[in-house]
Amino acid sequence: MILKNIYEYRILILDFGSQYTKLIARRIREVGVYCKILPWNINEKKIITFNPNGIILSGGPESTINLNSPRAPDCIFNIGIPVMGICYGMQTMVLQLGGTVVSAKKREFGSTQIEIINSTPLMHNIKYDINPYGKEILGVWMSHGDQVSSIPDGFVLIAKTNNCSFALIANEKKHFYGLQFHPEVTHTNQGIDIIKNFVINICLCKKSWIPKQIVQHLIKQLKDKIGHCRVVLGLSGGIDSSVTAILLHRAIGNKLTCIFIDNGLLHLKETEKVISIFKTHFNLNIIHVKAEERFFDALTGIKDPEKKRKVIGSVFIDVFNEEAKKLNNIQWLAQGTIYSDIIESEMSLITGKLNVIKSHHNVGGLPKKMDLSIIEPIKKLFKDEVRKIGIELGMPYEILSRHPFPGPGLAIRILGEVKKEYCGILRQADSIVIEELRKYNLYDKLSQVFTVFLPIRSVSVMGDSRKYDWVISLRAVESIDFMTADWAHLPYNLLAIISNRIINEIKGISRVVYDISSKPPATIEWE
Repeated sequence: MILKNIYEYRILILDFGSQYTKLIARRIREVGVYCKILPWNINEKKIITFNPNGIILSGGPESTINLNSPRAPDCIFNIGIPVMGICYGMQTMVLQLGGTVVSAKKREFGSTQIEIINSTPLMHNIKYDINPYGKEILGVWMSHGDQVSSIPDGFVLIAKTNNCSFALIANEKKHFYGLQFHPEVTHTNQGIDIIKNFVINICLCKKSWIPKQIVQHLIKQLKDKIGHCRVVLGLSGGIDSSVTAILLHRAIGNKLTCIFIDNGLLHLKETEKVISIFKTHFNLNIIHVKAEERFFDALTGIKDPEKKRKVIGSVFIDVFNEEAKKLNNIQWLAQGTIYSDIIESEMSLITGKLNVIKSHHNVGGLPKKMDLSIIEPIKKLFKDEVRKIGIELGMPYEILSRHPFPGPGLAIRILGEVKKEYCGILRQADSIVIEELRKYNLYDKLSQVFTVFLPIRSVSVMGDSRKYDWVISLRAVESIDFMTADWAHLPYNLLAIISNRIINEIKGISRVVYDISSKPPATIEWE
């Protein structure tokens, strides 16, 4: 078997702080080409070392008009490769090449239509609509307060909107393109095709970033790196640690030992399911550690969600290290860290300040001094890529189809202090919801569904008795990329069944409410 170089073709994304930067990367990889996100202010040496076939400048929250606002490295315009600027990226490219940017008289946020003025390879095979005036138009997503007022020499106008004179520009000789709209978001019609045109037709990349080749590469890489050494892995049953476990098992066989820590914060009968699937189906060597009391003791009195995450991560590491020390000749510690974990938990690339929405206990939570070396086989993969790798590895549908479950488990679905009693209630509520969704054939059609324990009491009447018990919230969302999400419009009769079952079957619940918040502004998880 001849292994292909999955990194042979590559796109560099320079990040100016856009909330959509990860989406750009995911779209490029969907096309079948590797890409990497790096900060806008990296030096020329790092760019040359990465050796990209093309560069994309992301959007960002700053204004290019402001003094000392971020600029792209000037060298990228002189090294002879295609460059595409999106939103802020377009504006800084225009300024750096001799054009001008002004504050827009009418800002554009949301869906709009661009009118096509000239053709370009970037829009090859894009199917346009026709407006009442016979003009070709395309629905796109805008998010900008500034706009280009004049374009540099060598550029031509490709498209405009009613409020934006330069919505798409191109310098075909140098293969420079500026887009005021965001092709990476699903709201832009055929945006993935625009990105594909840039990556495949303009940057001349070939598809090498595909699941089968990635699996072959990762297994060989693990064999070469680990050799005859032994590895220990914390197996949670989630898709990330599960895919990591199977990759390692394919590479080194019984030299892998998995430690499954039951922290008391898992789904109903989760422990039994994980042990059964991975011991029976995959023949993994698993050590089962019962540690729920230790976790609950550590969480006593802790209400802040970030503190809960830190405490859970700290206890997990302590328990894991204690178990790992009992094993002989372990040289490597494997983790199921993925690319999103690293991006969300690291310090802001733009400001240098900590800008954490939520921390991940497997990123930056390990002791500074460790006897074991760290290995993270899937750290360059996004969640959807990990799932595709799981399919390629032949993992069971039961694991791959699971809705996302947070690393801290039920602890962040309990608002305020975590108690064993509350976890028991949530486990039962989740089980009822999932059971009813499967009956309606809706589980696989929804992106994420779960219940949240609210530490407030509500009056109810059961029989002839007054009750003053807890409230459960149901959360169900639909999303393509989890960057944005809409609340799911579940059938009323299904909601009625779920509510009745939870109130009648779970002692201590007086009321069920339904969360109809979308993301943004709300996050999917409550904490």
